[in-house]
Amino acid sequence: MDTEVLKRIIKENQNFAKNVKLMYREFHFETYGNYVFIGIRRAGKSYLMFQRIQELIKSGTRKEEILYINFEDDRLINFKTEDFENLKNAYHQLYDSKPIFFLDEIQIVEGWEKFVRRLADQKYTVYVTGSNAKMLSSEIMTTLGGRFLIKDVYPFSLKEYLDYNKVKINTQDWIYDTKIVTDVARKTDEYFYYGGFPELNIYDDKRQWLSSLYQKIFFGDLISRYAVKNPNVLRIMIGKVAESVMQPVSCNRITNILASIGHKISINTVIQYFTYLKETLLMFSVNNYAAPFSERESVKKYYFIDNGILNLFLFNPDTALLENIVAVHLYKKFGDGLYYYNRNVETDFYVPQQKMLVQVSYSLSNPNTFEREVNSLIKTADFLSGNQLLIVTKSEDRTLNIDGHEIKILPLWKFLLEEWV
Repeated sequence: MDTEVLKRIIKENQNFAKNVKLMYREFHFETYGNYVFIGIRRAGKSYLMFQRIQELIKSGTRKEEILYINFEDDRLINFKTEDFENLKNAYHQLYDSKPIFFLDEIQIVEGWEKFVRRLADQKYTVYVTGSNAKMLSSEIMTTLGGRFLIKDVYPFSLKEYLDYNKVKINTQDWIYDTKIVTDVARKTDEYFYYGGFPELNIYDDKRQWLSSLYQKIFFGDLISRYAVKNPNVLRIMIGKVAESVMQPVSCNRITNILASIGHKISINTVIQYFTYLKETLLMFSVNNYAAPFSERESVKKYYFIDNGILNLFLFNPDTALLENIVAVHLYKKFGDGLYYYNRNVETDFYVPQQKMLVQVSYSLSNPNTFEREVNSLIKTADFLSGNQLLIVTKSEDRTLNIDGHEIKILPLWKFLLEEWV
């Protein structure tokens, strides 16, 4: 790699990172911490880096001490493992100081983990981002071995979305202010349909931006990275998963659906495709708490990491979007500790460590829907000794006491802002 090119990139990025307009997020950086930020494309990982760079400069760090590199820069398209040392040397040819490394989308370069581990061992401070969960493989985590703090980065929460759009809910009595309530309702609907990607906020045609992002993920992170031989099969599979987002999905069923429309692939290929979808952080899965181990691995519920991308695939999307956004919120909090329950009775979500059961229903105004959702929740609670029972709706808000159980019926905004905790 040409050292002069590296020098030019280093100096350009020092000015860029210092002056970029932030999409500020609440995040406490450890003074001496090394970080690996993992998240789907455009979730805000780079902006966390810029935020940290500007914090450091504000506290006295010189911009010349910053070494920020984005490995998606077209000038680095041929960057190899051995070029990491060239990068370090290029910096030291420019400056006598010890740099703070900010290495963006580093998963592009094979073997990156050995370099950043060596930097940490040499007492450099290092920040790394990546858009692939494979970065957290056991082999890589063994290499990083306690030297790095691993942080998941998601698109904006509703609270962050409201903050960014200057809707302030920092007083206890905001729900009595008609203007704030109106603004919260309007922005919650926007967030519900278009999701929380930070950059989305600057665009009027949000759907077009989301479509462009999805195409980048599909062709760049899935088809190209994993050398998928039949892109159309994977495209159809993603669409079928989107249509089934509220239902358990089996690999056998997806294989049969694809075969029925003329695409004969093995079940092992379908399993591999699901792995790719999760590794690119486009989706996550939730297991059935009541299923035996073998079935847990073959039948799961799949959710999209952001409502905006899911909404690209759906017609009459409201019910699916509601369950998906609840799933995302719970997954951020509980990760792999989140389950659904399905054995004789079905409950949408179960968090064993909290003894919390959550049903999702767009509306309970229909008596039959009300009876079905409440009875399912109570039956599961009796069996699992659940003591925190919630039903999340689009807009209903009340509390029930039935058969010794308190059930909170929550509107979406209250659930997402955790006004019920």
